[in-house]
Parts: sequence; C-alpha cells; structure tokens
Amino acid sequence: MSVSVVLFTADLRLYDHPPLRAALEGRRQVVPLFVRDQAVAAAGFAVPNRLAFLADCLRDLDSGLRERGGHLVVRSGDVVEEVCKTAAEADADEVHMSADASAYAHARERRLRRALEAEGRRLYVHDAVTTAVGPGTVTPASSDHFAVFTPYFRQWSGQRLRDVLTAPRVVRVPSGVGSEELPSRASVPGVSPGLAEGGERAARERLTAWFRSGLAAYQDRHDDLAGDATSRLSPHLHFGTLSPVEVVHRARGAGGPGAEAFVRQVAWRDFHRQVLAARPAAAHADYRTKHDRWRSERTARDDIEAWRQGRTGYPAVDAAMRQLLHEGWMHNRARLLTASFLAKTLYVDWRIGARHFLELLVDGDLANNQLNWQWVAGTGTDTRPNRVLNPVTQARRHDPDGAYVRRWVPELREVAGAAVHEPWKLRGADRERVEAYPDPIVDLADGLARFKRARNRA
Repeated sequence: MSVSVVLFTADLRLYDHPPLRAALEGRRQVVPLFVRDQAVAAAGFAVPNRLAFLADCLRDLDSGLRERGGHLVVRSGDVVEEVCKTAAEADADEVHMSADASAYAHARERRLRRALEAEGRRLYVHDAVTTAVGPGTVTPASSDHFAVFTPYFRQWSGQRLRDVLTAPRVVRVPSGVGSEELPSRASVPGVSPGLAEGGERAARERLTAWFRSGLAAYQDRHDDLAGDATSRLSPHLHFGTLSPVEVVHRARGAGGPGAEAFVRQVAWRDFHRQVLAARPAAAHADYRTKHDRWRSERTARDDIEAWRQGRTGYPAVDAAMRQLLHEGWMHNRARLLTASFLAKTLYVDWRIGARHFLELLVDGDLANNQLNWQWVAGTGTDTRPNRVLNPVTQARRHDPDGAYVRRWVPELREVAGAAVHEPWKLRGADRERVEAYPDPIVDLADGLARFKRARNRA
C-alpha cells in the first residue's frame, strides 16, 4: 500500500481537510505529521498562550485520529528536514499540506518542494483550507491584489466555495514512524488564567452553540462590549480547528442580517491574507507610509507601559488591556479602540502595539494583527487614515452603562452608570472611593493636536 505524509500546520482538524482527504485517496496509508518549528520559536512567535492552545489542539487531533485507527506524529526542528526524514522513514512518495500567506510560509514551501523533488517525492499544496477564498483567487484588473476591502468583498462574495468535506472514517498509519510525546498545556508557563480551551471538539461545540444563540443578533450586537456577543471563534480559525469554508457555508445557510455581517468578517480575514501574500513587507513596514515620526519605546516608555498594564486612566482602554492579559483575547471593538489610543492619541509606533498583541493574543495571526494595526494607525488600507477613535465617545456608545469597564477594572466597580467612563470628573467622596485608579496619562485634546501636527493637518 502506498504512503502519503500530511503536514498539519494551521489546519488542526479532521473535518473539511482537503490535504488529508487527498492523501487518503486510493486507500493509502497516511502519516499525519506536525512539526514544532524551531524557526517559529526563534522569531518570537512561540508565546505561552498560543503554545498552550496549540497543545490542546494537538492532543485533540491525536485523539480524533486514534478514534479512526491512527495517531498524530509530532517532531521538533526544521520543518523541511523533519518532513523529509518522516517521508523517508515511511517510504512515502508524496506530501500534502495547506497553502499559507506569509513570506515565511512561501519560503518554507519552496524549500520543501526542492528537497522532496531531490528525493523523488512530490509536494501537493492545497488552497482554501485556512481561508474561504485563497489569496490571489480574486484580483483587480490593474493589480495583483485588492488594496480596498469593499471591491474585494464584492468579488469575494461572488466566488463559488468548494464543497465541505466530511471527516475520514478510517486513518491507517504505517508502523515504524517515531513520534515525540504530545505537548500539554500544563507544561507551559506564563499562560493567561482565563485562556479558552483549544481543539476541534471545543471549536465545533462553540460553533454550534453560537450559531444557535448568537448569529441572528450579530449585526445588532457585535460592537456591544459588555454583551460579549461576538463568536469568539477567531482562535479556532487561527489554528484551523474550524474550516472557514464550512463556517461560511453554514452562515449562509442560516441567512439573515446577522449571518451576512458575520460572513463579512470572515471576508476581512481573507482580505488581509491576500494583502500580505502580495506585499509580505507589510508585516513590519508601512503599507502606505505617512512618513510618521512615531514616538519610540525609549521616548514613550512610561506611556507604553501604562497602556500595556491597563493603567492609562481611560477606563474602556484599561478594561480591554486587562481582558487581554487575563484571557489572551480581546473583543474586536476593544482592539480598535486600544490600538487607536496607542497609535494616534499617544502617537506611538504601531509596531510596538502589534508586537504586544502578538505576545498575548491566542488568535495572534500575522496577517490580521499587523494589517488591522496598520488600518488603525492610518498606514494600511483604511480609506480614512487620519480618523481617531475617542475612547470616551466609543465607551459611551459601546458600553453605555459601564458594565464592561466594571467587569475588568475593579477599582471602578462602585461607580454607577456612564460616570464610570470619566472617573476624573467625580468629586468629593465619590472621587476618594476610586483614588486607586490613575488619572489620565494624556489629555485627549492634547493627543489629538499632537497627531494632527504630526500628520500636517493642524
């Protein structure tokens, strides 16, 4: 019986997995392989929250494979070297994997293809596994990618998505292929205490529950900070424990304004991937420079640290940053608010904020994170690059009675109603009760004026 290797990357699932289905064609034996990539650790991306969530995902994937007669093979080191070693041990003639968008992923694919071909083996790379629509599938007439979301979304929406694949019933793994011990969450230090559970089972349970009780209201409630009415599926999409193709099919099947708004968010994820695939430097350089002279880590040290710890004196900003510290996750509206505060109100280099998010976010996705930060900073694809989100206005609009703030900022729990958003205005005994909470680190008017001067708009 012929043998294939399936290299799992950001697709840690059994349902709707085209590389796995292709590898099993013709009743082949399959080596399901995951390589703990030393280059990811060397680049600083192997952070506690994602390592812990990954451990959950790998254990769940192994469990699902064992239910089908197989098991997961785990190796550590250079991906190309480990795949070639595994293929040689199993006498496999082909390797299947999912396409990805980053410059590193493209370089890894080229290296792997050359190495396998030198040994007489073939590499098959499958699109639309980690995205609903693959990067480069839709392009404008005059460019290799869309730089504005709305026209991209129109073409994206017109694409016929591939059919959803069922999970295999049987996975036969050849004997004699060694594996390292599976990692465990318990062995990872520094994990956020409120980090969610990883793995395909948890993902599918959350998807089903949210489609049943949250999807219909998503259009009206997705910006409700206290209501926590978003899907919280982003970590599962990041690790591939859910298929974006399946998610879009199911949402469209449900129909309605909530489903349409949710599908639009999935399209934003694909949009950022096609931007990054076409412009890899956008991961670290301005996509559209405004020639900013940002405040640096050295010149804005105290302000940056106050922002990181949730001690800026602006309750909505601080609540969001404390949620990030506790859960390794943050509400999407809060991400926009906190990013705008750092990049525009404090005028700190967006890369500093993006790096902090990647150090903590369980869904810390290079394309989404970097390009959303650039969107907010006005150096990315935003068609209104000089917009500034006022944290007080945003708080009043999206947390009108202050419940989100009181949940995450215990110093302010005794402040009733919307007054919680401006504690510096409290007087007398009310102000004394919240004296442990800091005063604002910057006047909003001063921050806005500084930003306008920097952008030559004063």
